Order: sequence, then structure tokens, then C-alpha cells
Amino acid sequence: MTPLYLLAADQKSAEVTDWAARVGWVIGLALFVALVYWLMREGWKWRGTLQGDLLEPAAAPDDAGPARLTLSGRYHGSTTAGQWLDRIVAHGLGTRSRAELTLTDAGLVVVRPGASDFFVPVADLREARLDKGIAGKVLTEGGLLVVTWALGDRLIDSGFRSDHAAEHNEWVDVVNTMINATTTEGAER
Repeated sequence: MTPLYLLAADQKSAEVTDWAARVGWVIGLALFVALVYWLMREGWKWRGTLQGDLLEPAAAPDDAGPARLTLSGRYHGSTTAGQWLDRIVAHGLGTRSRAELTLTDAGLVVVRPGASDFFVPVADLREARLDKGIAGKVLTEGGLLVVTWALGDRLIDSGFRSDHAAEHNEWVDVVNTMINATTTEGAER
């Protein structure tokens, strides 16, 4: 009787000779990935078309006055106020990017390299708060600065994350103080 280890040593796996089937599977997988990417892109464009009634945000003014606060960080996108998963993609508001925020007496200037800048006049600011998420980005509690503002007749939440998260509390306090002062000033007139 032949020892078992000698029998195992004699048997070899068959070599892979069906390269056509293997190449076919790789090409099929690549086409599937391309199809999924194309469908996602078309969905993004369709969402922008559905939001075509949204007004274009104001452009940043050349001279908005002296800065009260500045912040360097990331812009994570905008959503319909109170609906943190309803991303707004019209007018480039859905594009994530680096951002430089400047708060002046005139309003909030958002400068985004590689994306369109925008300006929120102080009269359109509604609230600033700390939150944990906005469409596609979830952080720890209080890790995101969310500014609620009016664009025409719609309220929008825009999410920002500072490079130094400790700045968020000061931003919330100053923005809300500015809003309250504007509201009080408007009520006295």
C-alpha cells in the first residue's frame, strides 16, 4: 500500500487555461462599476434639475467690512432646513470643499476654492447651532457647525467643520447674537 503523503504529492491542480472566461468576468465587472457610477451621476444631475426653482445664492461682495470671526475648515454641504438627509445640489451647494468663512456685520462670506463662493446677508441668517451630521457626513455630537439661512422662501442648513473644532462654540454664540440684534432692531422700527 502506498503511503498517503506520496499519493497527495503526485496529484496537482489543473492549470487555469480558460483565460477568455476570466477576462470576460473582469470586463463584465468593470462595465457594471461604470454603469453604477453613471447612474449615480445622472441621479445627482436629476436632483439638481428638481431643485431648479431654488434661487442662486448671492455672490460674495468685494468689501463686506471688517471680519468679526474667521474660520478655516471644510464645507460639507447644504440641506433643506430640518431635514438633514435632503441634500441641496443646485448652484453647487452640494459640492464638498475646503472653505474659508468670514463673519462680518454685512453677513457670512463663504469662500470655497474649486467651488462657487456664496454670501449670506445678515438679514437672511436664522440660526447657528452645533450638530452631529448633515447629508453624507456624521460626526460626534457637536462636531459640525450648522448655519440655517434663508434663500428666497426656503430655509437651508449649511454644515461646516472647522480645522479647530473649539471655534464652533464661539461661532454659534456670535452668529446667534447678531441674529437677535438684527431681529430686535427690525422690531423697534
